[in-house]
Amino acid sequence: MENFLMSGLLPFPPNTWLEAIQVIFLLFAGHAVMDYPLQGEFLSTCKNRHLLYKLQDPSRPVQIWPWCMTAHCLIHAAAVWAITGCFILGSIEFVLHWLIDFAKCENKTTFVQDQALHFICKIAYVVAAMLYGG
Repeated sequence: MENFLMSGLLPFPPNTWLEAIQVIFLLFAGHAVMDYPLQGEFLSTCKNRHLLYKLQDPSRPVQIWPWCMTAHCLIHAAAVWAITGCFILGSIEFVLHWLIDFAKCENKTTFVQDQALHFICKIAYVVAAMLYGG
């Protein structure tokens, strides 16, 4: 059975490579909205245990970092689910986004590598859906 994106304009899984590019565009745009304006300073800082430790702010104890990381990743997962209509992809996004952002917060990756990994995931979701989901 075919799911439709929120816009009602594009099927998911896409039927053509042009539709696939359009879905990827929406996923990239969703990522930009979730990672910048909707993340905000609080989640950006508080998902990183090292920044919290450095700040020594009693209103932001180090122990909140997993909750903040999880909240941030849930926002991204919801965007992928809303755009694709696929709960499984939303769940995969949650796990992968958590791991990728954790690596960045641990200084295992750079900002550019972090963003590239997120975009590669979005492309992989669409390609996998085209190859195996239809």
